[in-house]
Amino acid sequence: MKKNFSTLVNKNTITSLAIGGFDGMHSAHQELFKQLDSNGAILSIESGYATLTPKKYRQEYSKYPIYYYVLDEIKHLAGNKFIELLKKEYPKLKKIVVGFDFCFGKNRGYCIQELKDIFEGNVIVIEEYKIDNIPVHSRTIREYISNGDLKTANKLLNKEYKIYGTQIKGQGLGAKSFVPTINLNVEYFLLPQAGVYISKTILNDIEYNSITFLGHRVTTDGSYAIETHIFDENIINDNYEIQIKFFKKLRDNKKFDSFEELKEQILFDIKEAKEYFINKK
Repeated sequence: MKKNFSTLVNKNTITSLAIGGFDGMHSAHQELFKQLDSNGAILSIESGYATLTPKKYRQEYSKYPIYYYVLDEIKHLAGNKFIELLKKEYPKLKKIVVGFDFCFGKNRGYCIQELKDIFEGNVIVIEEYKIDNIPVHSRTIREYISNGDLKTANKLLNKEYKIYGTQIKGQGLGAKSFVPTINLNVEYFLLPQAGVYISKTILNDIEYNSITFLGHRVTTDGSYAIETHIFDENIINDNYEIQIKFFKKLRDNKKFDSFEELKEQILFDIKEAKEYFINKK
């Protein structure tokens, strides 16, 4: 459930800021947020490349209000001018929290030492955060998702990777010839590698066990599709926005010689996914 309360918080009350891109709102980002005080906030720099948690979805993953600054509108500022902007907009600002590789200002010419020199308050720097000796960065998580390794991606995110989409009309073959599916149109989010995934589908804030297919329907019409099948539920979907959580890749996309062979594989996928959720309890 998305939250959006940043407009309700008076910037004059903010005393600490975590600054960064924050695509993914992943485990390393959460380490920064832990350093904020009760009047803290998040300043998210929008570069236009956020695909793990596009702008409006980020608030879901933090109790702190999030303010968005478009990179193209501030990147011309010298470092001292950027800090002046922050002091003007957040007059009670006493603490800034950043990651170890944070740079800012024109041509990214100002980094940690310059921030400490320019800002008169407290500067907290979070060192590189690792899980199982893997450095946690948004770019690394994107690589795992793009390669279909949702298990590792989710470990680094410290949550299941989730996308949002809207329902569209499908082929109409699912309910007739295979199993009923909800077909999705997804924008802005990075999509996992083509294949079949164990997933949960969220409708009206209720989670249902499911499998989700992404890729070209090479056995039928060849078009690209994102479709999800909910287990053992007769769902009448009237929800505009649908969420999919990805747990594990079951198999690659492949072409089958017949509809019957495809249906047999789908039923096997469903069986395997059901066993996954039973064993996960």
